[in-house]
Parts: sequence; C-alpha cells; structure tokens
Amino acid sequence: MSEVKKIATRESYGNALAELGAQNPNIVVLDADLAGATKTAIFKKAFPERHIDCGIAEGNMMGVAAGLATCGKVVFASSFAMFAAGRAFEQVRNSIGYPHLNVKIGATHAGISVGEDGATHQCNEDIALMRTIPGMVVINPSDDVEARAAVKAAYEHVGPVYLRFGRLALPVINDTPDYKFEIGKGIVLKEGTDVTVFATGLCVSSALEAAEMLEKDGISAKVVNIHTIKPLDEELVVKAAKETGKVVTVEEHSVIGGLGSAVCEVLSEKAPTKVLRVGIQDVFGESGPAVELVHKYGLDAEGVYGKIKTFVKEN
Repeated sequence: MSEVKKIATRESYGNALAELGAQNPNIVVLDADLAGATKTAIFKKAFPERHIDCGIAEGNMMGVAAGLATCGKVVFASSFAMFAAGRAFEQVRNSIGYPHLNVKIGATHAGISVGEDGATHQCNEDIALMRTIPGMVVINPSDDVEARAAVKAAYEHVGPVYLRFGRLALPVINDTPDYKFEIGKGIVLKEGTDVTVFATGLCVSSALEAAEMLEKDGISAKVVNIHTIKPLDEELVVKAAKETGKVVTVEEHSVIGGLGSAVCEVLSEKAPTKVLRVGIQDVFGESGPAVELVHKYGLDAEGVYGKIKTFVKEN
C-alpha cells in the first residue's frame, strides 16, 4: 500500500492564494509579521506589490483590510487563529462584520495541533467566536484538496469569510474525481446505519479511520464531513440524525460553541437526538508534539473510535 500523502492546510492556503492572485489582480493579502508561518509568503514572492505586512498589530490589520475592501479589493487578512479571531475580534466584528465587507480572514495555527507553541497559541475557541458574528461564513477544511477549494470559494463569495487552517500535515482524503466543494453543504464520506459522525477539519480523517475500526466491532457508522460550520447544512444534519438515531460530533475545538454546539442547536429544535460531543472538553491546551497532543486529547482515530464505541453500546 502506498504511503498516504500529508500536507498542512496552511501550505494549501499559501499555494491557493498564489494561484488565485495570478488570475485576479484585485486580490490583496495582508499579514501580521507571520508570512513565513501562515504561508502568505508564497503569495508575497509572486506578487510583492499586493502583499502588505502590517506588523504585529492584528487589530489594525483588520481595519486596513476593511478599508481596502471598501475600495473594491478582495482582501485576505492572515495571522494565527489566536490573534485573527481572538485579539482582533472587536475589529472583525465592527469593521468587517457589521458593514458586511468583502474580507476573508485566513487564520492558521488553529487548535491544539499547533503543538509546542502551547496553550497561549492553541486557539480552541475561534469557531465559537466567529460564528456569533452575523453574516460571517466559517469554514474548516479537512485536507489540502478541500483547503484549496475553500480559498477559491471564499474569493467567489461576496462577504466576510473565516477560514481555519492548521500547522500539522494532514492526510489527503478528498482527492477523488467527484469531489465538489460548496459553502454550506456537508459531504457524506461513508454510509452507516447505527450512528452518524459529523466531523470537521483535522478530525475528518480521524473519524473515517475510526469508522473502519468500528466496522470490525459490528458498528456501522455514517461519516459526514462538515467543512462549513456556518451556514451549517441543517437539512443534512437532520436527515442523517433521523436515519441513525444517534449522533457524534468530532472537532479539534472546544465542545462549547463549535461544531458540537451548532449540531445540537439544530437537532434540539428540529429532531431531538442523543448527541456525544468529542473535542476539547472546556480546558486549555499545553505544549508538546502535535501528534502526541492530538492523541492525548482523544482526537486521533484511536480516541474517536473508543468514544463512539462506548456511546453506541451505552445508548
């Protein structure tokens, strides 16, 4: 069996920006002294006159992005998720969200997979913050293919978009001829009858692998990739929940305010279903190798498998 190709979605972001930049002269990219890490440096190398380093001043960067957007530019503003969603929240809300400007926030280094940078930089709250902003689209791609497609879709979408990317290299799982990315539409990756697993970002590959392990135990798991947290594919969520009667959400984000919350909000109103939320359980992260942290916090295939198996057997 050939080795699985792994690419960090931040790399995909940088490459997609450069490709889009070649086709669209109205794209401007801003960064906050992190172009080498966020990979906007790939765009900068190709189009230095359209890349602006705003320095370590993320709030100001969002204000600059808003101003450029009012002049007809399509702006991608980038920093680590902790700073793009956290530090700059007020400017994102008031200067970009409120006037519904055409700014795309490319946030990298999200979640515990940031690794050694530790708890201060491991933003597990960004999806929760961003989805509260009216009109904000929130996308969390699962691999290289999806990340590139998401950047293109964000460019074509008129209005603010929050794109969540990671530092850790992830398996490429969407390199199929029939793959299609559409904002607000979930993708059924595997059919199943006993439980529905809604996963996003890094955790999609974990969920798929866990589903294969569950098959050996006689548990049939339906796996759905929810790349867009907002707007959520409510129709698919309700349909899948009704089909299996049990739901598990899996995310590299706090179980408060992220995918788990979004799914529960919909199901509590439209199809009350027993739900298990797998994710960061209301704790801060810690410093350590990314793969080891993903394992420790139960977000790898082994951890997800164990949680789903127990949930299905007890319910």
